[in-house]
Amino acid sequence: MAATENDTPLAELAPRLVAAMLPHVPFDGWTDTALNAAAADIGVDADIAALAVPDAETMLTLWTRGVNDHMAGVMAGAHNLKIRDRIRTALVTRLEHGDREVTRRALAILAQPQHAALSARLLWQAADAMWRAAGDTATDYNHYTKRAILSAIYSATLLFWTQDDSEDFAATRAFIDRRIDGVMRFEKAKARLTGMTAKLPDPARIIGRLRYPAV
Repeated sequence: MAATENDTPLAELAPRLVAAMLPHVPFDGWTDTALNAAAADIGVDADIAALAVPDAETMLTLWTRGVNDHMAGVMAGAHNLKIRDRIRTALVTRLEHGDREVTRRALAILAQPQHAALSARLLWQAADAMWRAAGDTATDYNHYTKRAILSAIYSATLLFWTQDDSEDFAATRAFIDRRIDGVMRFEKAKARLTGMTAKLPDPARIIGRLRYPAV
């Protein structure tokens, strides 16, 4: 079995190693110790495991990708829901699929200054995956504003969830609902404002007429 696993291409082996690390991360963190334990579990030489998963950035990138893929699979049957409920389902699904100690260990690494770019990239990827799973196809500026807003909600929710001791994480679910309600109110207000400004005279056109009056 070991020879077969060791012959697996590194790109295919890496996500399997990271998945096998998850039971060890709560005790050993996102470290080579957890990686070596995972390698032993699935019959891979430690040297090959180190080549496939060389650092914490690779570990966390592959872990995030796996959570995104799981969430997208669950969301495949949720397109009959309203957009608000789809986003809520995506957020809850991501949390329910994760282990809090695994997440705490990841957040501890991502909070380090040298990993600021990695943290921002993984957060954006998570928000993008949730919107895509919810059926969003926006390509204009809304594409970016939606993901920026959801990134803020998700990062705040993660921190709240890691400290939540309520039964079945009821407090976290209520936290998510409050944040989404706030965004919905903002979007409605923005839509009303956009509709009002659309009815106002165009300043450029007015100035143009002053400079070049119609004959």
